[in-house]
Amino acid sequence: MSGSELRKQLLDLSAELGEILKRKGLVMCTAESCTGGLISGYVTEISGSSAWFDRAFITYTNEAKHEMLGVSEKTLTEFGAVSGEVVMQMVSGAVCRSNAGVGVAVSGIAGPTGGTPDKPVGTVWMAWHFPDGTVKTEKCLFSGSREEVRLKTVRHAFQVLISELGSAFD
Repeated sequence: MSGSELRKQLLDLSAELGEILKRKGLVMCTAESCTGGLISGYVTEISGSSAWFDRAFITYTNEAKHEMLGVSEKTLTEFGAVSGEVVMQMVSGAVCRSNAGVGVAVSGIAGPTGGTPDKPVGTVWMAWHFPDGTVKTEKCLFSGSREEVRLKTVRHAFQVLISELGSAFD
């Protein structure tokens, strides 16, 4: 899939997500690290998104994750920024600091540098917070360039929200 095809797909997914959130009376927020605001950028490309999108936290550094979202310094030190434990605290912090009941958080290694044997380039941890208070985490390994890893992260974030919210929380 070309970059332009993927970007078109992301706009379509964002519009679909917006329809689900609007229909169910839900509002979402984001906490983004490796995507640097791409998720919220695609959300706000949709006219009327202010009806279902509250805010975005761009927390690229550990300091920002701690200060803005309340991620524990101990968790950051023990598990690293790219971990399930950190994204779980990121999404919980974002929902607590917003008017949203739905949230998504991402932290990863988009590359081309920064990878390790344990966390290679393309490793992305995601967490989703749902209206009933449950939090789901997932570790993904995306291939491709820095841009492709970031765009694939956005796509997966939207796909999980659409799948989970579309079939539940009525």
